[in-house]
Amino acid sequence: MKGWVIPPSANGQFVADMEKVLDIYKRPYNESNPVVCMDESPKQMIRETRPGLTMDKGRDARMDYEYERCGVCNIFMANEPLAGKREVKVTGQKTKGDWAEFIFYLADEIYPDKKRITLVMDNYNTHKTGSFYERFAPEEAKRLSEIFEFVYTPVHGSWLNMAEIELNVLMGQCLNRYLDNIDTIKSEVEAWQNARNNKNSKIDWQFTTQDARIKLKRLYPSYHE
Repeated sequence: MKGWVIPPSANGQFVADMEKVLDIYKRPYNESNPVVCMDESPKQMIRETRPGLTMDKGRDARMDYEYERCGVCNIFMANEPLAGKREVKVTGQKTKGDWAEFIFYLADEIYPDKKRITLVMDNYNTHKTGSFYERFAPEEAKRLSEIFEFVYTPVHGSWLNMAEIELNVLMGQCLNRYLDNIDTIKSEVEAWQNARNNKNSKIDWQFTTQDARIKLKRLYPSYHE
């Protein structure tokens, strides 16, 4: 059973951060200032210790319950919902430097002609401009800081990040099986990314501020006129 972290009732900061994200999602497509959602997730690498049974007529494929752990890698996901575009990187770690390099990659390789990029992400401790200064020279760190507008989802509100939806699709369609090394994972993820980008798959986000004020009314503090 999946566990959920429920935000406390009547939390002014939660709803303020939530409404800011929802306002960002209402923006029309702007080629010069794309809205990009970013998230990351660990992936356990696993090796089978006994061969499974392949699919046959009248029989589903089966995997033995015994397995060997082969370490953990990290999946960085950037998703531009209105463009139907996503970019995924697999790294051996999830340090401040890894995150800073991924954001540098977005700025200089994926969006090299954009002077401003709005980046929606969670408030994880590595997701700060300070990470740029720990990885790059001050001039480069400042340049990156000026390109990105950071918009943080509220604490316990990761469901507001559309990149989390994309990560779930990736995990379900591509990484829902035993994979025992990072090179194979990189290859599989690249194939999935290219196929999904070629289909121009988009997320149809419908949840609005007005919906939130009705359906999540308990999260809004009482006020006095």
